[in-house]
Amino acid sequence: MPPSSITTPTSGSPCGHQPPCPEAQDKNRDAARLAAHYPEQGWGLRCNGVLLFEDTGELLPDGQIIAPHRDQMSGAAT
Repeated sequence: MPPSSITTPTSGSPCGHQPPCPEAQDKNRDAARLAAHYPEQGWGLRCNGVLLFEDTGELLPDGQIIAPHRDQMSGAAT
């Protein structure tokens, strides 16, 4: 198998975006831009190293799992 071309930023590495994307441990980590997106596989990689899955679950660079957190209002009637 060929080596992966996706690299994750190391902790504390500066983001090239302006303004910089939030760190993986920040509460607003979901505001980081996508660095790679594979919707056909159901996942994406954010600039801060967070793997985002289509069910809104996340895997942080340190291995911590964040349970899916879909918008609570998505099923509300309009």
